[in-house]
Amino acid sequence: MVHVVSARRRAAKSRIFAAAALFASVAGAVPAGASTQGSLGATSTGSVTITASVANRAQITGLTDVAFTNVDPASAATASQSNCVWSNTATKGYSITATGSGTSGAFTLANGSLSVPYSVQWSASAGQNSGTALTAGTALAGMTSTAANPTCSTGAATTSSLIISIAASNLQGMTSATSYTGSLTLLVTPQ
Repeated sequence: MVHVVSARRRAAKSRIFAAAALFASVAGAVPAGASTQGSLGATSTGSVTITASVANRAQITGLTDVAFTNVDPASAATASQSNCVWSNTATKGYSITATGSGTSGAFTLANGSLSVPYSVQWSASAGQNSGTALTAGTALAGMTSTAANPTCSTGAATTSSLIISIAASNLQGMTSATSYTGSLTLLVTPQ
């Protein structure tokens, strides 16, 4: 009977040592606080470690309204503008999603029951007259910004281009002296 109790004690001690070893390995994996405490004396010195991080953020600025006024319907009407997109991720990456004010976010301008479609392109470089065609509500990923800060107040003043076009065939379907209006929303998401 004495031998049974000793075996049980050895097994219990073995489990305790195993648990202690597991705790030590887990505790070792978690970085300990680097703060130091002062000791009692004429002066006392302690220290703390300070860490900081920020969340992913993006901003688009420099957009201007587009007006196609009295255009010749014999050829397409195109307007391009440079703007500023900033992203604070390590790669300065972002995606862009465009949504129009038409049904289901379509890129259309309207006047009552009259409507005309337009197309949207995006370039991750400033000063461009063409880019990648956007589909309403679908993100174009893999873009990279060169902006130094959220509003491009230092460094490059603009980083990207928005290009809007109305095809000649769609212009020819419009009623003259009638204003068609709509809005375009651009969603920038940091990547």
